[in-house]
Amino acid sequence: MLTALLTTQQRKYRHWLLVLSLVLATAMLLSLQLGAVGVGIEALWRPVSALEQQVFWQLRLPRTLLAMLVGASLALCGAVLQVLLHNPLAEPGLIGISSGASLAAVLTLSLGAWFGLALPWWSLPLAAFGGALVVTTLLMVLARRRLGQGALLLFGVAVAIFANAILTWLLYLADDASLRTFLFWMMGSLGHGQPLSWWWWLPALFTLAWLLCQGRRLDLLALGENQARLLGLDAHRLRPRLVLAVCLLTAFSVAMAGVIGFVGLVVPHLLRLLAGGRQRFLLPASALAGASLLTLADVAARQTLAVGELPIGAVTASLGAPVFIWLLVRRHAVA
Repeated sequence: MLTALLTTQQRKYRHWLLVLSLVLATAMLLSLQLGAVGVGIEALWRPVSALEQQVFWQLRLPRTLLAMLVGASLALCGAVLQVLLHNPLAEPGLIGISSGASLAAVLTLSLGAWFGLALPWWSLPLAAFGGALVVTTLLMVLARRRLGQGALLLFGVAVAIFANAILTWLLYLADDASLRTFLFWMMGSLGHGQPLSWWWWLPALFTLAWLLCQGRRLDLLALGENQARLLGLDAHRLRPRLVLAVCLLTAFSVAMAGVIGFVGLVVPHLLRLLAGGRQRFLLPASALAGASLLTLADVAARQTLAVGELPIGAVTASLGAPVFIWLLVRRHAVA
């Protein structure tokens, strides 16, 4: 009986993973095919002009891959945090990393505008990554002191309040040109990470792969630290590593694409409602669904306006906010 139940559950998980893989493949094809220049995946097998080659290989393909990587990173971070903090509504911005990265990026832009400096293209992602690492270091200190999940949540709220206060001052003092740049960064755009070399992606890829292998340990951790310890898991050793991995992926995402909200909140929570909360399924499923969501959101951001593009953070917020309200109402009704 138990064996049959496990087999049925495994088939259900495989079915969902297959569906999510097909959705991601479709989203990738749409992202590669749609755009102002009429070139798509046919550039892989037929001769095209030099302009079409440049658009496909240097703009459209890197942007699509970046959307997939950032979306997978944010959704996977949300899935891990919801177990780590025992809070089904947790997400990467909750622990203050996105706020720290945004503050560092906007501060760099402000200093460049005030002193008339021509900042190189890599200065903004590097500043965002540095700000995220500062918050990461503080989080690691808290995690190693074995403080509870409430301390991490309160720390994230405090960092977000402090960062928003400083950002308010910077926005108030900024001129019109800088103000537009600040707002576009804070609303998210995949254009920030496109000029960067591929080796910027390597730490995120290795961290993503490591997190995907932690499903069994997270299943034990979801039972509670005491129960996990009885089953042989060193939770106090694992938790700082998970915090560091989440911080690194969130830092990468903010550095490459600015602040993008709701992906890490909505994706794993909906998957948990639809197919159950087993982490060995939820982690790869969240990565696939997050990659699909951000890729489709980027397509919508590029195709909505005739000239220019919408901030991708505005697209994800418009989709995620109603879902978030529904989740809150549903959770309250169930409680």
